[in-house]
Amino acid sequence: MGARHAFRRLSIVKPSAVAVFEAHNTAMRVLVVEDEVKLGKLLVRGLGEEGHIADLAEDGTRAIGMARAMQYDVILLDVMLPGLDGYGVCRRLRRDGIWSPVLMLTARDAVEDRVEGLDAGADDYLMKPFSFEELLARLRALGRRAPRERPSVIEVGDLRLNPAAHRAWRGEVELDLSAKEFALLELFMRHPGAVLTRDQLLERAWDIAFENRSNVVDVYIRYLREKIDRPFGADSLETVRGVGYRLKATA
Repeated sequence: MGARHAFRRLSIVKPSAVAVFEAHNTAMRVLVVEDEVKLGKLLVRGLGEEGHIADLAEDGTRAIGMARAMQYDVILLDVMLPGLDGYGVCRRLRRDGIWSPVLMLTARDAVEDRVEGLDAGADDYLMKPFSFEELLARLRALGRRAPRERPSVIEVGDLRLNPAAHRAWRGEVELDLSAKEFALLELFMRHPGAVLTRDQLLERAWDIAFENRSNVVDVYIRYLREKIDRPFGADSLETVRGVGYRLKATA
């Protein structure tokens, strides 16, 4: 029995011909970080059967070394790892300037766990046990993200942001931002004066389909305002009622 069939039995939905074509049409290099050897090898085998190139790391330290040495299109990262857990691995990758999209695999379904992963720099979540077809769909979604240009410094008014160093300032004061707050601020600063809808923010900063009906965007906007506006008596991040949010072009 092939690896694809071993996963498909977990799903009640079979893939369409279009989905199967898309899976084969765009090959990706994927790093699988999973300490359950049997599951890790099954994932690598299944991805290989789909035409992707997959490498396996069985602990966080090895995963970081492999991600430094090779550019991966997507990283599948288990949360429960021996030693350095998935959250710690993700933080280390982002701190090292490694921006490959991260899909976290976890058996934890608490909101607090998802928030911790997002703040660590993850792009998406997939709950265990999962359908291999859903895994492939999420990989395709992450793989479609265009490489982000990262100029040395982005400036909007007195806001400055250095994407490569993952640092931001208001005037001369450095801002203490979580990974997701930083991603949102970077997105707004790349589109000053433009209204960004909640769906656009979810798609570009999270890529998480299951969050579309939640208030996660509003929560993180509130967090961001508490750090970039209120301490400075500013009002640069505006709510456009019924549409979304906008960063004033002059900040």
